Amino acid sequence: MKKHLNTLFVTTQGAYLAKDGETVAVRIEGEVVLRVPLHTLESIVCLGNVGCSPFLMGFCGERGVGMSFLTENGRFLARVQGPVSGNVLLRREQYRRADDPDFSAAVASACVLGKVANCRTVLLRALRDHGNKVDAPVLQEAIDRLAAALRRLQGGLALEEVRGVEGDAARVYFSAFDHLIVRDKDKFFMRQRSRRPPLDRINCLISFLYTLLLNDVRSALESVGLDPAVGYLHRDRPGRAGLALDLMEEFRPMADRLAVSLVNLGQLREEDFVFSDGGAVRMSDEARKTLLVAYQKRKQEEMVHPFLEEKMSLGLFFHTQALLFARYLRDELDGYPPVMWK
Repeated sequence: MKKHLNTLFVTTQGAYLAKDGETVAVRIEGEVVLRVPLHTLESIVCLGNVGCSPFLMGFCGERGVGMSFLTENGRFLARVQGPVSGNVLLRREQYRRADDPDFSAAVASACVLGKVANCRTVLLRALRDHGNKVDAPVLQEAIDRLAAALRRLQGGLALEEVRGVEGDAARVYFSAFDHLIVRDKDKFFMRQRSRRPPLDRINCLISFLYTLLLNDVRSALESVGLDPAVGYLHRDRPGRAGLALDLMEEFRPMADRLAVSLVNLGQLREEDFVFSDGGAVRMSDEARKTLLVAYQKRKQEEMVHPFLEEKMSLGLFFHTQALLFARYLRDELDGYPPVMWK
């Protein structure tokens, strides 16, 4: 079992990362402010104007530590990795299966099933925890409609039918999402899902968390030898990590719940967000740090994996799901088992 280590997030603008012996040295204005032993890291994520020496990039590649570069707002720019790991036969099987409509539909159904089930769990928890503060009938209606979508997904649908169910379920879920927010409703709300750019504070939070999720899932797939670009629900498109987006679906509600918790607990406030003249919203540096710390803490929480029935940190679930998908491709499993929270 892979040991779950940490991610180093570098958010200070103008910072420069360099190799210093067996450590990563973070320099700001020429002064070393942090040294981290590389063996304690799983990945490094640089946000915004953060530089890195070629020697550190090569060192990380040799040691299997992924490096990702994002904008300050969390948009993915590039990723540096070492030699591709894994068995070439596994990737060849992944490519062959992607051309099989029935197999693609089965994978897509499993991924969407996990996503819809976990979205429903988010709404159920909100109804249970804040039943006296939320519009219970609206949430209950959405919960029932998501339950109907789950039943449809178990009926052996074709790929386009799965996409249709996923789209309908997403509209139902996000139409009720605004009711999950019980604090500062005049400042934190979601009228509709907006991505590029996010047009309100909640969409800004969710989009940033989705970028972090995608980076973690992509790293997990690469670590077991799978090609993140070749997906089944998300078909081939230049520059898109299709398989990473597929396996990320079941984890999206986890990010949604974290965003709502940060707002409802007052850890993020109105002044933590900046609106541009065009209406786009971005987080302040301090808000971004708060979010990154909360995300790391969430990944360190331990839960029992519903399929393996083993207790592990939540951050290890990404790698575990990648391993399970590889086993499915090798015909060691009858189907891909998505994570479904209780």
